[in-house]
Parts: sequence; C-alpha cells; structure tokens
Amino acid sequence: MKIDKVIAISGKPGLYHLISQTKSGFIAENLDDGKKTNVPASYNVSLLSNVAIYTTTEEVPLAEVFRKIYDKENGGETINHRSPEVELRNYMEEVLPDYDKSRVYHSDLKKLFQWYNILLRKELLSSSKEQKAPKTSEEE
Repeated sequence: MKIDKVIAISGKPGLYHLISQTKSGFIAENLDDGKKTNVPASYNVSLLSNVAIYTTTEEVPLAEVFRKIYDKENGGETINHRSPEVELRNYMEEVLPDYDKSRVYHSDLKKLFQWYNILLRKELLSSSKEQKAPKTSEEE
C-alpha cells in the first residue's frame, strides 16, 4: 500500500498526493484531476497513513482496513459511497466486525469507501500477498 504521501485536506473533496513543502504550506496534486494546488499551513491536513478506524478494543490503521476491503473484493471496487447508511454499515461489519458503531459516523464511512475507490483507480492499493518482502533471486 502506497498511501504514505496521500493526504486529505479538510474542506476540500477527494484525496491529494503530497508533492513538497513550501515556506507557507504544501504543494499537493489532486488524485482525481491531477491539478496541483497550494495548501496553506493553516489548513487541516491528515496523512492517510496516520488515520485509523475505531473498534471496540483498539484503533485499526486505515491501511489495514483498505487491505481487508481489497482482499474481500479481490482487488475490485467496493460499495458506492453514496449508498444508504444501512448498506454502508452492513458492509463495514463484514470488513471490520468490531468497528465502534457509536464513534464511526456515517460521514466517516462515506469517506472511507470513496477514498478506497479513488486509491484503487490510481493503483495505490495492493493485496496483503503483494505486501510481503520481495523475492530473492534464489526464490525465483
């Protein structure tokens, strides 16, 4: 999973690839349309690699949740983020049965599934099998 430089910007839709840092903020590229934008330091920015989903026992990193969805869908797209809340919650229970229903809001689920589909289209997701260490020449 290559989400270490993917960010979400509060107040802006979609996901962005962090390109560089400037004196006054960041330069980021929108993953949907490829447009570069200057993001002031005053904006609330979240690295996807630092985001987690609440469960009843712990917080599960977003990358792990994406991996579970990827494996469930065999590398395909997931449920549409515009589906009714009941469908989103039922799907989430299949992926992460112990997610905390009281602390994970409908808007969180919409973002989760929308982000997954964006990252999948940009080929930034991979299965857990592909995450293993690369094969040595002896193994090949």
